[in-house]
Amino acid sequence: MTAKPYEGKDVTVTFDGERCLHSAECVRGLPRVFDTARRPWIDPDGAPAAEVAEVIRRCPSGALQYQLADGPEEKPAEVTTVVRTDDGRLVMRGDLRVGREGAEDVRETRVTLCGCGASGHQPYCDHSGRCGAGS
Repeated sequence: MTAKPYEGKDVTVTFDGERCLHSAECVRGLPRVFDTARRPWIDPDGAPAAEVAEVIRRCPSGALQYQLADGPEEKPAEVTTVVRTDDGRLVMRGDLRVGREGAEDVRETRVTLCGCGASGHQPYCDHSGRCGAGS
């Protein structure tokens, strides 16, 4: 699956459903922009672009990304962090290059990687194995 774009006047939000771990940071953080009961469920013009970007940066899986109309891409955290959750997933932030054997690396700023090897969307966690079952 590729990320689906939601274009607004000042910000474009992209969403990759295969990477979403349903942490609901977006829905809790800015419900007037992210509303799963509405179609389309993302309204990038529902809040100022800076607020939309701030909430998207809370998304631990990187399923949500943004591009400001008048600015650069999301900047990675200055310090790279890797946190292993109790269920084994790896939550990473920073200037990351993520890949798998035989595939080209992808630049990322936020990811949650599978720690058990059962994900069908390797190396990303997709809740299909024991490391995603506890969340």
